[in-house]
Amino acid sequence: MNGRILPLLALVIAIGAFFVYVNPLMSGPIAEAKAAIARDDAALAVAQQYTAQENQLAAARNAIDPAELTKLNELLPDSADNVRLILDLDRIAGDSGLQVSGINVVTGTASGSSGGASIPASSPVSSIDLSLSAVGDYTAFQTFLSSVERSLRLLDVRSISIQGSDTGIYTYQVTLRLYWLH
Repeated sequence: MNGRILPLLALVIAIGAFFVYVNPLMSGPIAEAKAAIARDDAALAVAQQYTAQENQLAAARNAIDPAELTKLNELLPDSADNVRLILDLDRIAGDSGLQVSGINVVTGTASGSSGGASIPASSPVSSIDLSLSAVGDYTAFQTFLSSVERSLRLLDVRSISIQGSDTGIYTYQVTLRLYWLH
């Protein structure tokens, strides 16, 4: 009988040790550690996917011709760069035969809040309106508008006002919308 009690006692002690020590340890700190490891593994997998996508996009960007990238940056620059735009508009007007008498920023129209289609607040693109005053003949004005249209810089002609003259020299008021990435 003694030979049967010892194994039975060992089994009862083993079952008791499991429920008293092993099971609480497995369902407590060890389970929390396994859950934390699973979360970290998931975050690591997402980070590896992000890195792979970032490398893929970098390779695609590096495959773009630098001259084309320069054109793209001119089309939609990283900043408003009003000074450069004003110099470009003045050069285009001069080449067209127009004489610029003033360029002003139209207040209260930033980010597309002035008439027409507006830019959503979540958009990475911002805009501002510029008012340009110029003097010249109608052919020079047509040449100017054609040059603005062919310009690489993304501009919208918002309004045109022409003040007549008997001499064939007119005064033009043009409002342009300028776009840039922010």
